[in-house]
Amino acid sequence: MVSIPFTEGKPPKPWRRALAILPSELEERILGLDTSLLDGLEEVRLRVGQPLELCGRHGSLFLKTTTGVTAHVTEGLRLSSGHLNQVIQNVTQFSLYAVEEELRRGFITIPGGHRVGVAGRMVLDRDGHVKSIRTISSLNVRIAREIPGVGSSIRSHLYDKSDGRPLSTLILSPPQCGKTTLIRDLARQWSESLLVRRKYPAKVAIVDERSEIAGCVEGVPQFAVGPRTDVLDGCPKAEGMLMAIRSLSPDIIITDEIGRVEDADAIMEATHAGVAVIATAHASRLDEWRRRPNMDTLFTARAFSRYVLLSRKNGPGTVDAVLDETGRVLS
Repeated sequence: MVSIPFTEGKPPKPWRRALAILPSELEERILGLDTSLLDGLEEVRLRVGQPLELCGRHGSLFLKTTTGVTAHVTEGLRLSSGHLNQVIQNVTQFSLYAVEEELRRGFITIPGGHRVGVAGRMVLDRDGHVKSIRTISSLNVRIAREIPGVGSSIRSHLYDKSDGRPLSTLILSPPQCGKTTLIRDLARQWSESLLVRRKYPAKVAIVDERSEIAGCVEGVPQFAVGPRTDVLDGCPKAEGMLMAIRSLSPDIIITDEIGRVEDADAIMEATHAGVAVIATAHASRLDEWRRRPNMDTLFTARAFSRYVLLSRKNGPGTVDAVLDETGRVLS
């Protein structure tokens, strides 16, 4: 993850640090908007030749050529390739080579856990895999945030009532429904012993491959993830889970966006070691997730005791249902 200069003394709003990567004239224009709009901001989308788009609780709006925002495309402030190049230079500190591996995955994580997604002309290797991006034509700045207490509504489902043992839980939703925000809060609540009183509070290990859960800068979490939480920052999920089991004696491992066969193997290893796993995956429904490669084996083996389905029906983080290990609806 790259370092971004940030002016000290400004209010610690999550969007402020994310906006610091924009050209100064765009940053100032956005910072001049109504605070309620900024507090609900989820994405800043930049496309060459198109108006700058602000997405969030307010829906989709464009930054106007004059002042304020508009819903009309023709009134929006259109961006040039120079605007995007400046953002890329700010994010990469003028070295695309330094973030080559991240670009290959399609995004760069910046301090604060914010993700900058990229799109453009891809360069492929001899095997047809993405090698790099030659020309970047779109950027999507996704703003990470913490919402203390967002996991409280489901906490009665997340532990064994007989002994307070944490239950392995998978959070399922399409993108932008609050999965990462939820598991960030669950890490804090377990670590602070807020979910259930235990003689020995739970030790939590976060395997944060993309630095989005804890938002680490130089290995130090920028989000509140609790006093009994260890973070393996920038560590591949499967490898990190095995490292945590071997060396950190966690009660709970938290990670995001599982999907590979090695992820499934590591989760089974944790299950057999008596360690609960809280993870996320992209899917709208349980059966949709089960159809993904490598995932049905986890369901069949009952690796997860709970499934939490999220949506945006009432805003990000709406809990549609909590299911047990068989798929039965609990609430």
